[in-house]
Amino acid sequence: MYVQPLSENWPSAEQPRVPPDTTPSPGGFLFRLRALTGMAGAGFVTTGMRWIAMDGATSPTRIAANLLAPTGRVSMNDDPIASFVLTVPVPSIDEARQQWLVLWDHAGRSQAEAGFLLARVTELVGHAAMDRRRAAELHRQYLIERASATARIGIWSCSLPDEQLSWSDGVYDLFELPRGSTVSRAQTLKMYMPHSRRRMQALRARAIKTLGDFNFDAEIITSTGKHRWMRITATVDGVDGQARRIFGMKQDVTEEKLLAERTRRMAETDALTGLANRGLFQSRLDDLRDDSHARPIGALILIDLDRFKSINDTLGHAQGDACLIEAGRRLTAHCAPEALVARIGGDEFAIITSQGTEPGPENLCASIVEAFREPFILGGQPHQIGASIGMARNSGQDAEALYRDADSALYQAKSEGRGTWCYFTAA
Repeated sequence: MYVQPLSENWPSAEQPRVPPDTTPSPGGFLFRLRALTGMAGAGFVTTGMRWIAMDGATSPTRIAANLLAPTGRVSMNDDPIASFVLTVPVPSIDEARQQWLVLWDHAGRSQAEAGFLLARVTELVGHAAMDRRRAAELHRQYLIERASATARIGIWSCSLPDEQLSWSDGVYDLFELPRGSTVSRAQTLKMYMPHSRRRMQALRARAIKTLGDFNFDAEIITSTGKHRWMRITATVDGVDGQARRIFGMKQDVTEEKLLAERTRRMAETDALTGLANRGLFQSRLDDLRDDSHARPIGALILIDLDRFKSINDTLGHAQGDACLIEAGRRLTAHCAPEALVARIGGDEFAIITSQGTEPGPENLCASIVEAFREPFILGGQPHQIGASIGMARNSGQDAEALYRDADSALYQAKSEGRGTWCYFTAA
C-alpha cells in the first residue's frame, strides 16, 4: 500500500496555524492518508493542540489531552463532529517539537477495526518518517559533495592493518580516477612524487604509532599525467592503544601553490632580465655557511658592463634595456645550472657558483670575457660592450668579506683597462 513520502509534504512546527476552512490541494500526504483509511479528516498537531496542517472535515472541538501520548491512541465518543479519533506520535529527534498525526471521522469503529487502523497508521507513519530521514540524509550528503567539489576537497579513510581504502568522489576526482573504482594503497602511492611519498610515509608511520595526526602538502601525478599539489589532513583512530583506522581530507591546492610560487618568483626575480634580483642574491650569499644547500658556495664573480652608459646616452633606454637582457642571456648560457646568476644593479651582475661544478670559476670568467667581446646587435647595428670581472673564491670568510674580496678583484680588472678578469689574492 503506497503512501507519499513525508519528505515531500511533511509540515513544520514553525509554519503558521492553518485556518479550519483551509483544505490542502488533493494529492498531499494528508489527503492520500484520508483516502487510504476512509477517514473524514486528518491533521498534524503539536503540544497544546496547536494545529499545523489539516485536510478534510472540520477538526474535532474536543480532543482529550491523554490522546497526545508517546504511543498511538484511539477515542470513541458521541461527539457529532468526531465520533472516532485516532492519534499517532510522529517520530522525531527533537523532544521539544513533538508532533502527532490526528485522524477523525463522524462514524464510529468497532474495537477490531480501531485496533487494525491504529496499527496500520502507526506503521505508515513510521515508514514515511524513515523515508523522510533517508531523503534528508541523501540531501545532506549531496550538499556535502557539492561543497566538497567547490572547495576541491575529498574525504578518505584507510582501515588498519589491512589498509582498505574508502574515498569520496572528491578524492577520485583529485587523482583523476573513475569514481567508485577499486583502488589500493600501493596503486595510490605510485602517484606521489618520490620526495612527497617519503615524507608522507614517515608522517603516517609516526601518527599510527602515536595515535596522532598530521598535515602535509604532497605533490602527485594524476592518472592522466597532470602535476598537482594535494593538502592531506589525517587523524588516527584506535582502540585500546591499537590503531584501527586513519582518515581525513585531501584538498587540491595546486592553484594556491602556483600562486605562491609566482609570488615568490616575482619577489626574487629581476623584472627586466628574468635573472635573480639583488634580494635573492644577498639571501644566498648570507647563507654562506648554511649546510642545507646540496653544494656550498665555491666562488663569487662580479661583472660590470664596460660601455653601457654610452649605449644609454646615445641609443636611449630601450636599447639599453635590450643590452642588459642580452648580457643576462650570455651570462646564463656560460654558467652551470646550479649557479645563481643575478642582476644586482643597473649594469652590475653577479654569479655565485657551487663547489665542484664545471666550468671552474677561472675558466668561467675567461669564457664570459670572450663572450662579451662579440658585438651586441642594438637598433640593427653592432656595438662593442665588453665586461670587466672580479672573482673571489670561498676560503672560509664570511659573506661580507667574500663580497669585498670579489669587489677588489673587479676594481683591479677595471684598472687594467677593462675587458678582462682578475681574481682576488690576499696581500
